[in-house]
Parts: sequence; C-alpha cells; structure tokens
Amino acid sequence: MTKNEFLQRFHHIRYVRLEADFPFHATNRSAAVLVPLIDYPQGLQVLLTQRAKHLRHHPGEISFPGGGEEKHDASLIETALRETEEEVGINREHVHVVGALPAYRTISGFSMTPVIGLVKPGLALTLDKNEVESAFEVPLSFLMDKRNHLVHYPSHRQHPHPIFFMPWQDKMIWGATAAIIRNLSHHLANPSASAYLRD
Repeated sequence: MTKNEFLQRFHHIRYVRLEADFPFHATNRSAAVLVPLIDYPQGLQVLLTQRAKHLRHHPGEISFPGGGEEKHDASLIETALRETEEEVGINREHVHVVGALPAYRTISGFSMTPVIGLVKPGLALTLDKNEVESAFEVPLSFLMDKRNHLVHYPSHRQHPHPIFFMPWQDKMIWGATAAIIRNLSHHLANPSASAYLRD
C-alpha cells in the first residue's frame, strides 16, 4: 500500500466499528503511541519495537513506540512524538502526523491513543536499551490483510473477549498492539466490500 493510497483510505467520513477494549469504571491513565509508517517508494512499512525483556510490565512484547502522558505534554500527539524520540531516536521533525484513531483502553489501565505518522525512510534508529530490545518493520499490506489476523476468545469477567494475534516471521504481534492494527484495518477497509461488513 503506497502513501497516496493510504491517505485516500484514511481520510474518509463513515462509521467504523472498533474492536472491544476493556471498559474499566475507573478513570484510565492517558497514553499515546505512534504508528510509524515508513514511506518507501514500493509501499508503506510499519515500524514496531520489541520491549526490553527486563521490564516489569509486558517484557519482550511487540509494541508501538509510546507511553504515558506527562504533565508537560501539550497534547497526546506530543506524548507520542516525545516517547518515539526517546525510545527509538526518531526526531519529531521527521514525522508527518496524518491523524489518530480512537483511544483503546488496555487491560493494564491505560487509555491509549494511536497517532498515525508518516516517516521518511533511511533514518538511523537509536534504541533506548532500557526500554527497547529491538525494532523491525512489517509491510502495512500484510498487517491490513485480515487473513493474517488470528483471534482467541478467553473469558474476562465471565465474558469472552477477543485477543488478536498476527504472526510475522519469528515474532508474534498480539494484545493491544494487534487490536490497534485491527482497528486501523477496519478504518482502511473498502466500505463497499462485503468482507468489510462481515468482519
């Protein structure tokens, strides 16, 4: 999927259904992640990180760069850009923000806003090894193809709750990261296609 095709699909006006999140009664802490789309001529690639394995929360899991909102952040977009710069070394000057998806409430108590940003290819990454084990790219077309989305329905508070899994090479993308990708796939889907209505 090229940048122009992505922007044409992303900037539409229609209702898009979202995957179920975790509707906690308590106020969740605000957070934001950047969904970095690397703009290669042959198509967009999504930059993902693998969290450091020594971290207390979600060690070794696949995620987008991001984190909790700080008091000095002017907006959640600022949060996503600041965290991305801290975690992988991409300066905000190299990110063209094109929009955001609705917040996704995580089981760990965050209300996470996914910010969508286009990034020029060829930027050298500087990983914060305290937080990030590694970074890698996946073709956006692969992640948007719902044939690559696996789902499991464990019980949460006696109600089945979908958890999505997306295997890529030797890695498994799952949890909130996979749910955000799934919601983006809904957003980009062709509304006239019957598959969009069934999924």
